[in-house]
Amino acid sequence: MNYLAHAYLSFNREPILLGNMISDYIKGKKKFEYPEAVQKGISLHREIDTFTDCHPSTKSAEQFLKPVVGRYAGAFTDVIYDHFLAIDTNEFENDQCLMDFTQTTYSILEPSQYLFPEKFKKMFPYMQSQNWLYNYQFNWGIERSFEGLVRRAAYLDSSAEAFMVFEKEYDQFRSCYTSFFPELKKYTLQRLQEMN
Repeated sequence: MNYLAHAYLSFNREPILLGNMISDYIKGKKKFEYPEAVQKGISLHREIDTFTDCHPSTKSAEQFLKPVVGRYAGAFTDVIYDHFLAIDTNEFENDQCLMDFTQTTYSILEPSQYLFPEKFKKMFPYMQSQNWLYNYQFNWGIERSFEGLVRRAAYLDSSAEAFMVFEKEYDQFRSCYTSFFPELKKYTLQRLQEMN
């Protein structure tokens, strides 16, 4: 899952949200430099990623992307899942609910910027001012996210083919998300209860 899902699956718990959002930038034992509650968020992020990567629906979604992005298929699938979460009326009843959620997320994170890893600290102002979390609902927002993935990837030159696959196989990706996300949400809530 990408940023929107990791934010959403923190269920507005402040230290969990912080850990969940910065986890990709925390390597090895660096995790233990953070308060225990934030460490739980870092661990939860990793468990969410493992559950997602191993799920049969994710494997199916990745098969559409592998011919054009190879080993980065998982990262592109994560962004696509965020798109379907953003438009999922079971999770966000309407557009205003999504907007409210994104603004709440930024406002929870803002006071903890002193704890952000350097790369996330540089990125956060852009995420907030351009409202990345909200814009996952739009195809153009996904296109921009794909372009960002390519900029960070070692072996990709263009995201155009991946975006064409996203548009062509849209209904297939939606089906993968629909069969997967309720299970992930249930799993995450269970793990949060066990962490308390």
